[in-house]
Amino acid sequence: MRIRHIIAIGLAGVLTLGACGKSGGDGEPEVTTSVAAKVTVPGSTTFAAMESRGKVVIGVKEDQPNLGYKDPTTGKYSGFDIEIARMVAAELGFGLDQIEYKAIPSANRETAIAAAEIDYYVGTYSITDTRKTLVSFAGPYYIAGQDLLVRKDDTSITGQDTLAGKKICSVTGSTPAKRLKDLGLDVLELEKYSLCVDQLLNKQTDAVTTDDAILKGYAAQNPDKLKVVGKPFSTEKYGIGLNKDDAALRGKIDDIIEDSYGNGKWQEIYDSTLGKSGSKATPPPIERY
Repeated sequence: MRIRHIIAIGLAGVLTLGACGKSGGDGEPEVTTSVAAKVTVPGSTTFAAMESRGKVVIGVKEDQPNLGYKDPTTGKYSGFDIEIARMVAAELGFGLDQIEYKAIPSANRETAIAAAEIDYYVGTYSITDTRKTLVSFAGPYYIAGQDLLVRKDDTSITGQDTLAGKKICSVTGSTPAKRLKDLGLDVLELEKYSLCVDQLLNKQTDAVTTDDAILKGYAAQNPDKLKVVGKPFSTEKYGIGLNKDDAALRGKIDDIIEDSYGNGKWQEIYDSTLGKSGSKATPPPIERY
């Protein structure tokens, strides 16, 4: 495949030849990616729409540090999911200046995909059989699991079985909160995980619980104060959400993700984002269907 390499020009963030690289219209990505030329995806109506409009519209999260995060000051996006989304876009032939991000709440993801408001969604989107009746998934590109975020100097919490008598914080109505409440544990439920993290830093709670990927993002923000226990007690396979009937694009993105395992791109993306938490990870096998 013929590719156009990225040309990064100083701090001005100038993008040359529509390439995706260390600088560009929406900030400076953590990982250098090359933009593929003359890409075709026969049979994909979604890709045809992307080509017709000359850009790709990606559904993302914007409130998860080092996963999918929008800086409130600069408006720039960053994180593991954002870098995965950019890598896929580049391999489909779209540079940074041809990407439009749309922050979609979790409850609206299937609707946004089905209505073609977005071309694909990358944002801690767990693959489930129920969701597969509404959308399709490429991947998984990461396997998360419910885990615990604690203060760096806390050695008393080493896993789910050491939570008795501890104050735990999670998001209101979330599956992680319900799972621990069903075990009879004391769970404080707040509106946002960031509020739970504030409680943890202020020693008003002992642990925060949700998917380890989200917790790694917060740990990466405060590596001297926070850590992830590292003993997940559930399995969440993160996939890229797509139109249910677009098997052609799903197969193409599966190829792109799998290639990133072999060429080291996935590991580079992880190490520069979630890996800053100090937690290690390896890519999961692709599950084609």
